[in-house]
Amino acid sequence: MFKVLKQAHSALSLLSADEIRKQAELPVHFGLVADSSNAYAEMEEFLVPSTLPRQEWRQRLSQVHRANDSEVPADVNVVLYEPGLPCPAGAYSYHRGDAQATCAEILNDKGELDLALGRQFLPFRRLVVERIIQMVSRENALFAIASALPNVVPSLIEIPWVFGEFASDTAFLTANQVRMAFQIAAACGKEVGLGKQKGAMLTIAGGAFGWRALARELVGHIPLGGGLIPKGAIAYAGTYLAGKGLEYLHVHDGQPSSAQRGQLYREGLERGRSFAKTLHLGARETS
Repeated sequence: MFKVLKQAHSALSLLSADEIRKQAELPVHFGLVADSSNAYAEMEEFLVPSTLPRQEWRQRLSQVHRANDSEVPADVNVVLYEPGLPCPAGAYSYHRGDAQATCAEILNDKGELDLALGRQFLPFRRLVVERIIQMVSRENALFAIASALPNVVPSLIEIPWVFGEFASDTAFLTANQVRMAFQIAAACGKEVGLGKQKGAMLTIAGGAFGWRALARELVGHIPLGGGLIPKGAIAYAGTYLAGKGLEYLHVHDGQPSSAQRGQLYREGLERGRSFAKTLHLGARETS
């Protein structure tokens, strides 16, 4: 136990809340193209809802520029066209009545701006949080089974941070959940850091040993190789549940009920099982 805690402490020291905060606070500017003032106003309302607190509304609206404004920045991050107008390559059409489709198209190309888009523009927030949860859940599932599947190890380069001295995957999985907590808080406009997210950190730390113990118990009753899928699935599910709990906290200002937590864990377990099977099959095909 002491060794695991020591490793986790070492891992957490490599996490940079400041860097995550910096990414989220990088100003994002939108350029709008439309043929009427009503169309411009519609897209502005989509990006910066008038229900926002007045100071925040003014700040965010200053980052949205109409093509016919007298002063438009030389470079904007995203160009959004009114529906129906010809949209050139590199720009995006606003999908009237389908905000999530508009956000998804932009995020698919502008993933490096995900934290900033989530923090600064409300329509992107839930989608950004969901992408973070899925990404970190996949990373943890991959890490949980990689040591037993040598052909998967090269895929660890997909993980943006890997530590070289982990004897225990619990330390990595827990630290990666902390990184997820930082990212979700940043994307939701909250304060970021260990000292500022004490409740979230305690939840993650308290849950880590429980679901890892469950994983060991399940894997121990399954023949070598066959236990890799539940191991990866449980790593995914535990991370997914932690992420969804953070989403409830920051997006909905609450906590999931016991029934909701059970449903979320089952949902994460099924997603994790499917992902782990894909990894396992891929490793067998390349062996």
